[in-house]
Amino acid sequence: MTTNIPIDNSVEVVELDPNYKIPLILMAIAVLLCIFSPWVGGAIALLGLFLTIQTALIRLQFTPESLVVLRSGKIIRSFPYSDWLNWEIFWSPVPILFYFREVNSIHFLPIIFDPKTLVDCLNKHYPRK
Repeated sequence: MTTNIPIDNSVEVVELDPNYKIPLILMAIAVLLCIFSPWVGGAIALLGLFLTIQTALIRLQFTPESLVVLRSGKIIRSFPYSDWLNWEIFWSPVPILFYFREVNSIHFLPIIFDPKTLVDCLNKHYPRK
């Protein structure tokens, strides 16, 4: 469930809900791979565990001016829409990666958030041209 957090009466912030699909799928794949190759399965399991922890700790908030990244409720980075050049969600049937480009850098994030709300917020705050 997406949380709308009003800053004041006129400003709304949308915080994306966590989505554990990718970490859980990676963990399931790791279990199957361990039968054939314990090293590969272990590496995939570690990636799945890392993404599970990140899913529990990291949140994205869409404010009227910027995309805000929080860890354990504390702001760690803000990305003003005015600096954005492009964004993309990779592999539409099952979204797995969110890419956005700013004037001076590019960013990739695994889809560990509600993908539908992510796309809705991106279209609202930085519509594609």
